[in-house]
Amino acid sequence: MEGVASPQVVFYGDDFTGATDALGTAARAGMRSLLFLGVPEDGQLRRAGVLDCIGIAGAARSMAPHEMRAELAPVAALFTRLGAKVLHYKCCSTFDSAPEVGNIAVAVDVLRTGVKQSWVAVVGGQPELRRYCIFGNLFAAAGQGGEVHRIDRHPTMSRHPVTPMHEADLRRHLALQGLTGLGSLPYPTYAPPESAVSEALEALVASAPAGVLFDVAQQADLPRIGQALNASAHANGSLLAVGPSSVLQALAPARQPPAPAPAPVAPAKGPAFVLAGSLSPVTARQVAAARSFETAWLDPAALADAQPHHLDAIARQICEKLAAGRNVLACTAEGAPSSIVSSRALAEAGGALLARVLAATTLHRVGIAGGDTSSHAVKALDAWGLSYLAALSPGASLCRLHSDDPALDGCEIMLKGGQMGGEDVFERLVHGTP
Repeated sequence: MEGVASPQVVFYGDDFTGATDALGTAARAGMRSLLFLGVPEDGQLRRAGVLDCIGIAGAARSMAPHEMRAELAPVAALFTRLGAKVLHYKCCSTFDSAPEVGNIAVAVDVLRTGVKQSWVAVVGGQPELRRYCIFGNLFAAAGQGGEVHRIDRHPTMSRHPVTPMHEADLRRHLALQGLTGLGSLPYPTYAPPESAVSEALEALVASAPAGVLFDVAQQADLPRIGQALNASAHANGSLLAVGPSSVLQALAPARQPPAPAPAPVAPAKGPAFVLAGSLSPVTARQVAAARSFETAWLDPAALADAQPHHLDAIARQICEKLAAGRNVLACTAEGAPSSIVSSRALAEAGGALLARVLAATTLHRVGIAGGDTSSHAVKALDAWGLSYLAALSPGASLCRLHSDDPALDGCEIMLKGGQMGGEDVFERLVHGTP
């Protein structure tokens, strides 16, 4: 692309919380990174300057297949124009998806048109978040410090309200969505010598699979995977990689030296506002631990109805509390709101509410909890990008908002998924980190 240096990696996050996690992963690895809140225009890319990693935050995780195709086609076209080596489709570390919602096979079908190699790399775990893939089967911890479960027996993900995980073997799970013919590279392959992974990958690819699923049993597996992917991308042309932020962890060590340890996060300058969508057990515990906040409970059915007068009334109440110097946490009442209303309608209404609050008051720090809620809430703002500031907690990045609106530009915003972060993550948003 004329006037724009080719990045090393381009990633698309299938929701905004995952996209900020990937942004933080790349930044902490020393990669010059910026996350755009949509496919960037040429002028925005030129303004951003030289970048090693370009991210695009999206909402494909909550979309039907036809919506995903329309969403992702411009991403594939942009990747082709930029000339990067790796296109990363960043999905949740639990791979929760379904044929009719957030279909990963559809994403692969669209995005592989932008790369040269026909096979797709699927990286199956993220050990720092206690997600592991062993002989193709996915395991995940239930909250920070919780017991590790096979994903189809996970107390939350097996009963996810939109995309419940009923199959632990990722090859079978993805085949149900249409991505068949995946080969497998099990973790014992990663034993020395260093050439073992590349040789095993080369042999697998020679059999023309649709893709290769990489086990990830421990953090030390990732550099070995990254070496193999980098070697293949440089020798055989650009490739598509699917998986959580561990894809960037695998790729980055071979490209950049680690960044220095980040400075502590300072306390918020003024009151903070947090919006939490439908509550996972992890977020519910975080809400209960948010002692520095005044809680504004939201009725999910009334919120999802999204009547302007109702949203205006809620926003006024929140802004009055913020104006009085109080931190406010607005969240849906405990229960299962998705059984009452559409999760997507709830997320979109949350976005409309956040836009009203930020239009009425200038805030220095904001938090959003919930993958779909984060995606639709940030899309409702007049902003075009995010840059990484610091990690508040595992899987919860604090970012700087970029906007042409002076009232929004520079606002610090934390996005976190339902399963991410420690119990004190909202307190850290207000008081900073040690």
